[in-house]
Amino acid sequence: MTNPTEEDLKVIAEQVWSSYLDLDGASPLVPTPAEKHVADVTASVSVTGAWRGHVLVSCSDTAARNVAAALLSIEFDDVAEEDVADALGELANIIGGNVKSLLPEPCALSLPHVHVEGASGRYPAVTEVCHLDGSWLDEAVTVTVLESTTDLAGAPV
Repeated sequence: MTNPTEEDLKVIAEQVWSSYLDLDGASPLVPTPAEKHVADVTASVSVTGAWRGHVLVSCSDTAARNVAAALLSIEFDDVAEEDVADALGELANIIGGNVKSLLPEPCALSLPHVHVEGASGRYPAVTEVCHLDGSWLDEAVTVTVLESTTDLAGAPV
């Protein structure tokens, strides 16, 4: 069984940003070293089925507001907290769907979950498969794929 790679995440991010977020043609997600990682907000989708794990999109609050402004076609100053949750959840869902397409079938995605102040410690019994640290509009964005290390009963897989 082949897991997604960092290169896969780069391709997915490039496609998602150019299709949904790069509205002016000048703001792609640029891969950066991990030193600039900020996780004020994290949106995640879980994958179940032949492969089990999670896809997370973590970013600064400003980046999350930029996502909402771009996806919802509203001004940055008009973005409400609900807009951030809706838009970042949708971004995690889009990226998660693309990652799911690389996984063995059958697999299903959960509804997105949005966590304020990152997602540290919320995913026990997982290993990191790959991640992509990036910068978008001078704000930190990270996409991470985690694979579950136990089955639904808690037994090691």
